[in-house]
Amino acid sequence: MTIISPSVLSADFSDLKGEIEHLNNSKAEWVHFDVMDGHFVPNLTFGPDILKVFEKHCNKKLDVHIMVSNPMKVVDYFKKNNVYMMTFHVEAVGDNTLIPVIEKCRLNGFKVGISIKPNTRCEELLGILDKVDMVLVMSVEPGFGGQKFMPNSLEKLDWLHEYREEHGLKYLLEIDGGINQETGRQAVKHHCDVLVAGSYIFKHPEGIEAGVESLL
Repeated sequence: MTIISPSVLSADFSDLKGEIEHLNNSKAEWVHFDVMDGHFVPNLTFGPDILKVFEKHCNKKLDVHIMVSNPMKVVDYFKKNNVYMMTFHVEAVGDNTLIPVIEKCRLNGFKVGISIKPNTRCEELLGILDKVDMVLVMSVEPGFGGQKFMPNSLEKLDWLHEYREEHGLKYLLEIDGGINQETGRQAVKHHCDVLVAGSYIFKHPEGIEAGVESLL
């Protein structure tokens, strides 16, 4: 079954308790956190203290996506959180630091994801796909919620799926950006395992639970 990971970037933080209750009652398995530093992407969001609230009150696995210029440093900020998946961007690291960041995530007890922006080719991941637990394909330019889905991301899902099959690998495929009922179904048809959706779920006219249900 497809894993749904609601992105709390779109949550109503004036009623965080209520939002978490709705998430807990939903069929989502993960909850997605976009950590932005205002440098790697043009926005600032939240850090480990917000995660502590969800760790304490939310019954979902924490799916953390760090869109930052210094993943090696930022990964350690979350080592005391009960993070399930820690995903960083291949564009944010050089060849000499890519493996060390993966190893640092492992040392902190996290599963490891690697992400690519819309203009980054899948081939940039060759050599590390056997070292990660998930690949996150960005279907919008990272930084802000509510953007329109980029269809070329589906081709990347196909490429990554074929590579996974050919090499007997087990990494999950996640997609983030512009996901709604229609684009979510397209992504699943192209072998996506995890759908990240923010605005669609948290602003769904019938509520968070219904928004999650409609993606399954």
